[in-house]
Amino acid sequence: MKQTLQKYLSKKSEAATLAVFRIFFGIMMIWSIIRFWYNGWIESLYLEPKFHFSYYGFEWVKPLGNWTYLLFVLCGLASLCIAIGYRYRVAIVVFFLSFTYIELMDKTTYLNHYYFISILSFLLIFIPANAYFSVDAKLNPNKRFQFVPKWTVDAIKLLLALVYVYAGLAKLNSDWLLDAMPLRIWLPSKGQIPLIGELMGYPWVHYTFSWFGAFYDLTIPFFLLYRPTRWIAFFFVVVFHVMTRVLFNIGMFPYIMIVSSLIFFSSGVHHKILQFFANLFKINKANFDNGLRFDIQPVFRKQVSYGIVSLFFVIQLLLPWRYLTYPGELFWTEEGYRFSWRVMLMEKQVYCQYKIVKGKSAKS
Repeated sequence: MKQTLQKYLSKKSEAATLAVFRIFFGIMMIWSIIRFWYNGWIESLYLEPKFHFSYYGFEWVKPLGNWTYLLFVLCGLASLCIAIGYRYRVAIVVFFLSFTYIELMDKTTYLNHYYFISILSFLLIFIPANAYFSVDAKLNPNKRFQFVPKWTVDAIKLLLALVYVYAGLAKLNSDWLLDAMPLRIWLPSKGQIPLIGELMGYPWVHYTFSWFGAFYDLTIPFFLLYRPTRWIAFFFVVVFHVMTRVLFNIGMFPYIMIVSSLIFFSSGVHHKILQFFANLFKINKANFDNGLRFDIQPVFRKQVSYGIVSLFFVIQLLLPWRYLTYPGELFWTEEGYRFSWRVMLMEKQVYCQYKIVKGKSAKS
């Protein structure tokens, strides 16, 4: 067992794969920050409300008044540095801390893909995504590597697979499979959509979407891993997430999952993507092909990284099951509902307005 593990940890992979993932991750995050600011959500979600619902143990995390805008600027600048690979280690830590702080300010803004971005950015702290085709690698030859440990690429694949599979397992319930709920409620309201709108009222469409959604989540990581089915699987990734974006207002999640799925492709595909960027920005890509392999040094730091990443995945494997420790029906109590990849199973919108009246004067 130990020899098998050591053999696996010694395997290498093209760093171009991580470079493409880093670039698209940074671009998606820049877009997300701009979109959030442009829509006025900083003010409406964090500055205007006088009361915020805090996470247990994080009651100290609060909006910072007008300084909240600076927090988003910091997060956006970190995203830019991640995309171009400049001061990557500092940038990914700053991004993780700032983005996670933003998400912890109010639990009512929780979305699965926000949580995904937080834990993914934490994982990226321990992955040398700046080893290839980055400003860091260009400025410092000692940080330039053509190959990285294979586990650094596989770790991202594993996290994506966990998200999909747990989302699929969450759909294996009677409401979703036998009653096509909540799609049977949601889809008929989409009749105005061109071409497919007229179909949204048919029960067979509701059941087809429900069953296909569960099958897709449970199997798509394996079809992406298997080379003969990879391109077909990616086609369904694009179609599935474009459809969910058209039908539902779920923000950036579809785009994030589409570009993240590129991690499953061979290094040849990623080299072609990087060559496109190299041609676009007049970069000599050949300068990064030095045949060297990145390795974490010293040994103590390597062992710490292995330990943290291993603990990270143990938590990700166990956390979605914590609802079993709470009494009552999950969909009624919602205890253990968050952080468990229960995607598209329910939607809630609540607006409350309180009027306080003085007893004697009857003045509000």
